[in-house]
Amino acid sequence: MSEPDFLSTSRIAIAGLGIMGGSLALALRDSCRSLLAYDPDPDTISLALHNKIVDHASSIPAEIFPQADVIILAAPLNAILDLIQDLPNLHPGSPIVFDIGSSKVEVVRALDGLPARFDPFGGHPMCGKEIAGLENADPSIFQGAVFALTALPRTSRKARMFANQLALALGSQALWLDPQTHDRWTAATSHLPYLVAAALSSSTPPDSAPLVGPGFRSTTRVAATPASTMLDVLVTNREYILESLNEFRQALDIMEGYLSKGDYQSLKTDLDLSAAHQRELLGGSDSGRAV
Repeated sequence: MSEPDFLSTSRIAIAGLGIMGGSLALALRDSCRSLLAYDPDPDTISLALHNKIVDHASSIPAEIFPQADVIILAAPLNAILDLIQDLPNLHPGSPIVFDIGSSKVEVVRALDGLPARFDPFGGHPMCGKEIAGLENADPSIFQGAVFALTALPRTSRKARMFANQLALALGSQALWLDPQTHDRWTAATSHLPYLVAAALSSSTPPDSAPLVGPGFRSTTRVAATPASTMLDVLVTNREYILESLNEFRQALDIMEGYLSKGDYQSLKTDLDLSAAHQRELLGGSDSGRAV
């Protein structure tokens, strides 16, 4: 017996039409019953309606949320936490609720505080762009990406099936895991790379710009992400990021030690091991496109 198709019959409200929420709206607009959106910026609402990205949109959440069977929180992390607190006053029913924020422990804890009539879980598609705004939205960013999902003990079978159907419709791969594991892994694979890229950008002499090439561009790409977007992530995942920073610093110190002592054979061995580990991590592919 096949599973019910919850996605195609759902009225979905997306809270936040930035690069991620906007890309999600573009990717879903032909896959659900109706698509609604809330964003505090009236210009963003006008753009979404003018381009027919959603069926209905408003900068007033009370005009949107009560109509939805599913609410996707796609705002910055602190705004997501604020919206979760407001949800009991904004929706009288029992919708599925999930977020697509980059850290999960604090968000899932907040979701668990919702009244029992809500059906929550956490989510995080491992994709994105370093540029912001609905005008830069791109539905293809989800193709081939992992969609991390974090269930609560109260998450229903229906919500799990909806999440799996959503990931499939986006061309993503659903991966269920606990919030702590998610945050530990993303500290190493997403949040630390942002800080490393930022540090490399800020420590590079300005007069070296004429020799900036593809290696520097790819290594520092995510440093262009607005700090206002990343600060909430760094704060909410602080402990795991500090652990990752410490491990990175130790690895860098070892390489510096070999170089300063002229121990080039040990340095080569270490670099060869690093290259092999990189290939193992990517599994022969770079399709995750995580930020």
